[in-house]
Order: sequence, then C-alpha cells, then structure tokens
Amino acid sequence: MGSVHRCAAGLFAPGHLGELTRIVPFEMVDEVLAETRSVQRRVRRLPSRVVVYLLLAAGLFEGQGFGQVWARLVSGLRGAGLDGAGWVPSSSVLAQARRRVGVAPLRALFALLAGPAAGAVRWRGLLVCAMDGTTMSVPDSPANLAGYGHQTGSHGGSGYPLVRLVAVVACGTRTLLGAAFGPFKTGETTYAPELLGCLKAGMLLLADRNFAVKALVSAIAGPHGTGADLLIRCKSTRPLPRLETLADRSWRSVLGGVPIRVIDAQITLTLSGGGHRTGHYRLITTLLDPRRHPATEIVKLYHQRWEIETAYLELKSTTLGGRVLRSRTPQGVDQEIYALLTVYQALRLAMADATSSGGLPADRAGFTIALLAARDQVVHAAGIITDTPIDLVGQIGRAVLDNPLPARRDRSSPRIVKRAISKHRAKGQIDRTNHQATFTIDVLTEPELTTAQAP
Repeated sequence: MGSVHRCAAGLFAPGHLGELTRIVPFEMVDEVLAETRSVQRRVRRLPSRVVVYLLLAAGLFEGQGFGQVWARLVSGLRGAGLDGAGWVPSSSVLAQARRRVGVAPLRALFALLAGPAAGAVRWRGLLVCAMDGTTMSVPDSPANLAGYGHQTGSHGGSGYPLVRLVAVVACGTRTLLGAAFGPFKTGETTYAPELLGCLKAGMLLLADRNFAVKALVSAIAGPHGTGADLLIRCKSTRPLPRLETLADRSWRSVLGGVPIRVIDAQITLTLSGGGHRTGHYRLITTLLDPRRHPATEIVKLYHQRWEIETAYLELKSTTLGGRVLRSRTPQGVDQEIYALLTVYQALRLAMADATSSGGLPADRAGFTIALLAARDQVVHAAGIITDTPIDLVGQIGRAVLDNPLPARRDRSSPRIVKRAISKHRAKGQIDRTNHQATFTIDVLTEPELTTAQAP
C-alpha cells in the first residue's frame, strides 16, 4: 500500500483485511454495524469495526487463536505511531468484544457480498449453480452439543458436535450465492427453502438425488417459484409417468405439478490404465426443449455439480486444514461460520476479478495460491487502500495469474476412504490410481436399471 499510513486512523488502524479490504471496505462494515445496531456507544480500545475485521481475519488464519490473529493484524502497523498497534489485548478482552458485536453484523456482511461474480461463466445463456450440503465439526462443549447435536450410529457416531451447512455455489467461479446452517439433525432439504431467495430466472440449479423432492421442485420451478430452472439426479427406480418420448430419447413427465424432462443415460468410462466402468444416471430437468438443450449436453453439464464439492474442500480442508472450529458456544459458532463464508467469498471475488481481466479460465485459478497471498497482505498491512482504483487485480490476483493450475483433464478416481479411522479395516487390494478417462454417453430409450455405481 506504499505506507502504513494508508489505513484507518487511530484506534481503527488494526481494523483491516489486507488487500481484501478493497472488497470488504470500511464503509461496508460501518453500514452493517449501523443497520444491526452494533456500533459501540463509546470509542473503546476495540471499536466494533476492528472486531469485525478481527473475526474476518480469523477466517484466513483458522489455525491460530484470536490473540495470534490480532498480532498479524498489527504486525505491519508497528513503528508507525498508530494507536492500538502496540497494544496487546488479553484473551478475555477479545472474547468480550466478540460477544458485544454478536452474530448479526457478520450475517449481514455475508448477505451483502453473496452472489455471482461479474462475468460469471454461463451455459447456453444460463448461470449454472449447484446446491448441496456438508457438515462442520465444532468443539465438544455442553453448549455446542445441546445446540447442534452430533451424528449417531452403529459406527460410534461423530466425535464432535456437527453443524449442517447447505449452500448454493456458482459453478466456475465458485462464488457463494447463499448459505444456511444449523443443527445437524435438521436435513438438507429443510434448509434448502431458506436459499430460494438467491435463485431467479436465468439460473440453472444442479443438485443430487437428495433434493429431488416434490415440494422443493415446485417451490423452485413451479408457477409461483423462483423462475430458475432445475437439473437434478433422481433414483432410477422412481416412478415418473412417460407423457411423451422426444427425438433425443428423453421423455416428458411431471413432478410436483411441474413439467419436467427425464433423461436416462448410461455412461461408460474407458480408463487410461485399461478397463472401463459403467453407470446409470436418471436426470430430471425443467429444460424441456431437446433441440435447444440436447440430452447428451445436459448429461455432460451435470458433472459441474462437483464444483460445490470442491468449494467445500477449499473451505474445510484448505482453509480450516481439517480442524474443528474455535468457538465453544452456538453464538460464537454462528459468528465464526459467517466470518469464514464472508472471507471465502471475498477471496473468490478477488480471484474472479483477476481471471476475467487476465483472460484465464476461472477453473485454473488456484485457491491455495490466493489464500496464501491474502494472508501475506494481512501480515504486511498491504493494499488496504488502493492507489489505483481501476486496479482489479492486486497482489492476490497477480499471484493467481502467475501460478495458474493445469488445464482440466477428464479423470476418474475411486470413491474410497483414503485415510481410514483404523488401518486394520483396510482389506484387500484397492486401485487408488487417478486414471485419465474418456467418456461415452448413451441416452436410453427405455430405462436399463443397474446396481453399478455411477462414475
């Protein structure tokens, strides 16, 4: 940023997110604090704006306690004579400040940032999105256990209480359009209606078999729905009336009062190491015109649903490093998750700005590269206020453009547990090779049911 003075003044100086402050600027944070009535009544050593940025920075440094995160926020400010840069708040002071700010500002901040990136990739004029759920582990405190619950079962259940998270992601850029979360015992399809507000005409929503529910299909694509189109996998044995067989072998039916098109397809993978795998897919979609949206193209497109799985991998494995969240109370957990989602979205928006201006396909932008660059900018308190407002790339974007991922290849990897809980349970020879593969799609005139696993 050229100088440490290119930041907020006085006690507000530690309140920044490095270069990502351009995407989450001071004015935006002040606005949500005012709207949620969370502004401090008097200027404290830890103003509310600074606490919000502390929570966001904690989403970048998930392996660190809040004291260590604070040290990184002020690291690049020391020696500049700024108030607050040399002060070290105690853990109790930081905890009180987080409780004072509460959940509402972080929830409102995420809502402001959520949405597709400018220039998001479209398929035949439609913004392709995916909906799915995942779980996140939280500390095993009595409050968290009572608030969220944990998984039970014959395998012994989960060791930690679990939060269930359901989100909608824009495929390609992997920006978040919306998210809902809460107790684990509540199912994905119960959280899904909370996300309907982020769907609209011109979108195509991909989802797996769990979301092929009549009420949900009607709420999304019915006459009083969101206007978005659907592409969902359903069970091959599900009875759907065949109303009309179309030229591309797909057929028209109805589900929940919504006209749909059904595509039964067999997919064959020919592997580079020899051999092949086959699987059966039954897809339902509200894209009814076979000439405008051919069946084979729709089957290929459904593979993009895995974009949301990759987004969850980036959140849980890359950012969290497989760790449990920090907070020992449900309020703290909610606050932490909203902060994590907000900083993930900010990173994804920065990456999208870089790839769109640099002519790089969005799927070649490395999330880990962007995350490490963003952390560096926080530690150096750099890029907080840009000297050139038209510069959309910045240091994070340049790191992404200078270190692109390889172009995507068609591959097949076995769906197995790669790190078993017990090494003694792994029996027999398992092919763990990640094979290159070529795909063959056959749209079936009549359903051919099989118990084979889908590729």
